[in-house]
Amino acid sequence: MQSIPSENVVDLLLDAVCVVHVDSTIEFVSPAFERIFGYAPEEVIGKRMFDLVHPEDLAVTQSQAQRVMDGHLQLQFENRYVRKDGSIAHVRWTARWLPDKQRRLAVAHDITERKFTESMQAVIYAISEAAHTTHNLQALFQHIHQIIGRLLPATNFAVALYDACSDSLSFPYHVNEPGAAPTPPAPVQDALCAEVIHSGSTLLLTPDTPDNADPRAAQLRRQLPQEHAPLYWLGVPLQTQKGAIGALVLQSTTEQARYTEKDKELLQFVSTQVAAAIERKQMHERLEHMAQYDQLTHLPNRQLFLDRLKTALARARRDQSLLSLLFLDLDDFKQVNDSLGHAMGDLLLQRVAQRLLECVRGSDTVARLGGDEFVVLLEGGHAREHAAAAADKILAAFGQPFDLEGIRLSIQPSIGVAIYPEHGGEEHRLLGHADEAMYLSKKSGGNQVRVASPRDGLVP
Repeated sequence: MQSIPSENVVDLLLDAVCVVHVDSTIEFVSPAFERIFGYAPEEVIGKRMFDLVHPEDLAVTQSQAQRVMDGHLQLQFENRYVRKDGSIAHVRWTARWLPDKQRRLAVAHDITERKFTESMQAVIYAISEAAHTTHNLQALFQHIHQIIGRLLPATNFAVALYDACSDSLSFPYHVNEPGAAPTPPAPVQDALCAEVIHSGSTLLLTPDTPDNADPRAAQLRRQLPQEHAPLYWLGVPLQTQKGAIGALVLQSTTEQARYTEKDKELLQFVSTQVAAAIERKQMHERLEHMAQYDQLTHLPNRQLFLDRLKTALARARRDQSLLSLLFLDLDDFKQVNDSLGHAMGDLLLQRVAQRLLECVRGSDTVARLGGDEFVVLLEGGHAREHAAAAADKILAAFGQPFDLEGIRLSIQPSIGVAIYPEHGGEEHRLLGHADEAMYLSKKSGGNQVRVASPRDGLVP
């Protein structure tokens, strides 16, 4: 049987055989080098192998090369290289030192596909974990940004969400690289995202995209300011069983962070997991909101109010400040339901909630305890008169009629006031005193304010 010349065997290997000098100057590479690194052998002879190493891996690669030259056999070292086309190649090396030749002999095995599969598995797990562990949507968006940033250049990154009910687009998360070139004007950005969401298809625009290849590229160029840098724009719809709920957007104005068709496919894969995570978190936040807020007025309900009151009392003790509770009940509310119907009664409760919010500071809490009973929590006061002034402001505001879809209706509240520490230091006791004071106000004719007594009685 005729033997195959050794040089032909090397040529047939799928792994690349490399011989380099002490300073990493390339003396010989086998034909497989081009398949792995993108350079034909004649293009790299005389060049330094270190110059092809990914910048983040250069230091550890130089250290490993020195170990080989010190006589250590290298069997499983992995690092990254920048291919001729700018893409990244992951390589596992076997190498040894040839002391008589003063050369390093190494064999490069391409593990790019394996690394890609591993990274995709890690991404799926990381996104799923983020959906379970992050506290809210904003935290989830930040986590997703970090995860995608491990795969693609993501210094300019945005999450767009689409509300089908209102047919509106919002950008709850948008991060731009400091000092970056201008991003597309808002109308252009909105139009591109809307196109991605409504079409349900990914859109990749690059400076090389011919106008006749994609009319959207021509539209973008017409709308961008003349001084705008060439733009790479990648938008992927967030698809769910109900349709697209938004889009992930990446953009860049530099060749170092350009986006390719492979990046497009990668982000499409990730977007499926991201959409599921966002949908899960949205559902969780809706359920949480339903558990903590009154569905009619969207004010905090009794349980959330008691939680806030407990926290506020702890702050008041620490800061040695006053805390006031205003308990409100609408006078003759039943007559509204009986004469105008429950729909108008519900509308009145919504209008009352809005007016109460207008009477207090943003740091105060207005809650609906049930029926026509509301409570106002005032924090940070240092004078007993602060509660009385707030109650008087509410009475004055209720002096103006409510507009119920063209029906003008006047209704007044009975208000009871309790103050910490004068009327107790525990939330249920304080709320009970305010409730008792409110009933005395109502019993006395309503449309007035009563302050609880420090003892068992009540004083006006």
